[in-house]
Amino acid sequence: MKHLHLLLLIAAMAGCTAAGPDYRRPQTDIPAAWRSTLPAQGEPGPNAWWQSYADPVLSGLIDQAIATNRDVLLATARIDQYLALMATSRSRSFPQIGYALGANRQDTGLNPLSGTDSPAYTTVQAGLNVAWELDLWGRLHRADEAARAQVLASEEERRGVLVSLVGNVAASYILLRGYDRQLQIARETKRSYEETRRIFRLRHHHGTISGVELKQVESQYEQAAQTIPRIESLITQQEHLLSILLGENPGPIPRGKQLHDLDVLPFPAALPLSLLERRPDIRRAEYELMAANARIGEAKALYFPTISLSGLLGRQSGELTDLFRSGAGFWSLGGTVAGSLITFGGVSGQVAQAEALARQAVLRYEQTIQAAFREVEDALVGTLKSREQLQAQQRQIESLTEYTRLSRLTFESGTTSYLQVLDAERTLFSAQLDLVQTHVNLLTSTIDLYRAFAGDWVKPDAPGMKGLLETGQGNL
Repeated sequence: MKHLHLLLLIAAMAGCTAAGPDYRRPQTDIPAAWRSTLPAQGEPGPNAWWQSYADPVLSGLIDQAIATNRDVLLATARIDQYLALMATSRSRSFPQIGYALGANRQDTGLNPLSGTDSPAYTTVQAGLNVAWELDLWGRLHRADEAARAQVLASEEERRGVLVSLVGNVAASYILLRGYDRQLQIARETKRSYEETRRIFRLRHHHGTISGVELKQVESQYEQAAQTIPRIESLITQQEHLLSILLGENPGPIPRGKQLHDLDVLPFPAALPLSLLERRPDIRRAEYELMAANARIGEAKALYFPTISLSGLLGRQSGELTDLFRSGAGFWSLGGTVAGSLITFGGVSGQVAQAEALARQAVLRYEQTIQAAFREVEDALVGTLKSREQLQAQQRQIESLTEYTRLSRLTFESGTTSYLQVLDAERTLFSAQLDLVQTHVNLLTSTIDLYRAFAGDWVKPDAPGMKGLLETGQGNL
């Protein structure tokens, strides 16, 4: 009885201490404010940020991508993998119970000393065995802590994939609509140049213009004509990219609103630095740091002995039918203390490796934070400068349109050559294409801003956000 009390006391002590350092968030050097600031552009609504475009086609594409994108499915499978590993790790903290069934037929043969021949006999056994490693130094606790942190890191990885995916689908769709608009401009310009070429061919036929002027007009037409297949190629490639993001084979993509109908995303008047704390990549890096920190304790616990309890309870009989009726019972209870004496640096090497991995995790955590600040600053300055550039280009288009009109008037009056008209029209055509690209850049910069903050000024329970926050198998 005294020994049983001692074993129970040891079991109660198990897990009371844990080797290695407890986790503390490292101090990081972060700026006091953003380098660039933006005036408020409305206030975000209650729905998911991409629904501010009010384009059902875009919303449908994003919903499809969330459900079928291969990267998302891979990230979800990794969550399930780490959940299974955590379940395996956690199980080691509890007694492991097994069973054994056996039967043996034996004949000892003739005894040479007594001259007797013992009859053959059968032995049937059934028993339960129990093994339990007492976690006196917290090795199993640290292993479970590391496994749990890895599960949480994998959940943040999946959320990061989703945040990136939604942003990529929205940005790719807007770029596609930008190419559509550029193709429309190129085709309209080609038709205009084609009409000019027709008129100039008639004038050249009647001798009112020279062959030089005709070739200038024909060259202008071919410039617009060769732009069309280039943009059509970009459109097809962009459709293929979007198809892959949707988890489909390359194919056509449906269209919704025109580019000029897609408004700039609203954003709040203030963007607090604390929003970055909810970025999935930062949270993932911290969970990985937690796991690396816990593995230090798991390695340090190897310096101490392991204490294990084992037990066996069963019955045996000469016949299977008598096993649980008249068979004899047997039991055993024991304990084992095992440890390392001389490992020639084996344990200390594992500890040093775990500590080095933890230092690497700290550096990755700090790098992730720095990269997050860079992404936000880039998105802020990109949005600010794209808006300024767009306004300047719109004024340029107005001036070039008037310049083209006046050049045609002076040419028709015979006071200037057609070279001036060519210059005006080519510059206007190029500026119109550039204006579309700048509009695309402005829209995608605001998407980058939402993506940099993971849309975290949107309520997590907002319609459309549920898919971004769900994880593998739910609660841990």
